[in-house]
Amino acid sequence: MMETTAAVLWERNTPWSVETIELDPPKAEEVLVELHASGMCHSDEHIVTGDMPFHLPCIGGHEGAGVVKQVGSSVSWLREGDHVVFGFIPSCGRCPSCATGHQSLCDLGAKIYSGRQIFDDTARHHARGRDLALACGVGSFAHHTVVHEASCIKIEPHHPLDRACLLGCGFVTGWGSAVYAADIRPGHNVVVAGVGGIGAAAVQGARLSGARTIVAIDPSESKREAAMRMGATHVAASWEEAPEVVREATWHRGADRFICTMGVGEGRLIAQALAMVAKRGELIVTNIHPMAENEVSVNMMDLTLTEKRIIGSLYGSANPRADIPKILELWSNGQVDLDAVVSRAYPLEKINDGYEDMRAGRNLRGVLRYPAADAVALG
Repeated sequence: MMETTAAVLWERNTPWSVETIELDPPKAEEVLVELHASGMCHSDEHIVTGDMPFHLPCIGGHEGAGVVKQVGSSVSWLREGDHVVFGFIPSCGRCPSCATGHQSLCDLGAKIYSGRQIFDDTARHHARGRDLALACGVGSFAHHTVVHEASCIKIEPHHPLDRACLLGCGFVTGWGSAVYAADIRPGHNVVVAGVGGIGAAAVQGARLSGARTIVAIDPSESKREAAMRMGATHVAASWEEAPEVVREATWHRGADRFICTMGVGEGRLIAQALAMVAKRGELIVTNIHPMAENEVSVNMMDLTLTEKRIIGSLYGSANPRADIPKILELWSNGQVDLDAVVSRAYPLEKINDGYEDMRAGRNLRGVLRYPAADAVALG
């Protein structure tokens, strides 16, 4: 058993507690990873509020990257020293979803809400005499963690881990929502509602896919400006302002693709979004809605008579084992911009400051940088 530092949520709607925890060694199908960085995704805020009912106490974080320090006896494809990004949805490679190219829907994803290890439904992380759950089976708000091998994607060691970590969730989710779920084609008119880490990636995916116009909706002026730098052609500050902007940008045709990437989805806004969608257009719902929300407002006559579609997308409908290395190569070639998505970096001890900045709209994405990353930079 080793000691390390982690941010633990003990009760709903309370701050993260940064403290020393005990960590068991990895079992047969698991790996011990020294974290270098973790993205501060809005989904971990959903754990705080209860919109995503992970078991507590819980180590947060699911958007992490680091270096393998130890592998279990049954792990054959990872070795000590390998660089990995965690996929917040594990992918086994064998279930029907994985076998048909839909790794984002891997059957192992059904286990992540328990917070226990995929291998045997027990815990490797402990504090105050209690077992700790892990967000998405990862727990990247920690200097070290033990995860199942299905949660690891090996990457080339020259990629900076404080940027690669974004691909564990947010960037792949947004980029894939545009490229895969929305299947944006050259000439399409696109709307992206919400310009956080996911929305910023959706804007970039839409641009790379050849969209003619990209309208970004966000109340934050700084985020609207960032969206323009990343490829948006028009912006709107509110849902009330957006319809006229969309009409003007699309010559009154409406959006071929409308992607919802807000921090928290609202059922009442679905009808407003659908009203901005063109005939045979598609509304992509990527953002998380509260688990208890089961009502939406939709004009069904509009849906039927104009043949519009509403599509859900998890992890950008992507295949992370293929797409994470691919996007890193696109970044190396200057075709996507991961640097533009990161607003600020924080040490783990400042995690609550980072989430306060997120709530205030000051960040596209905050990133936690850990001592291991600083040691590599100094070395």
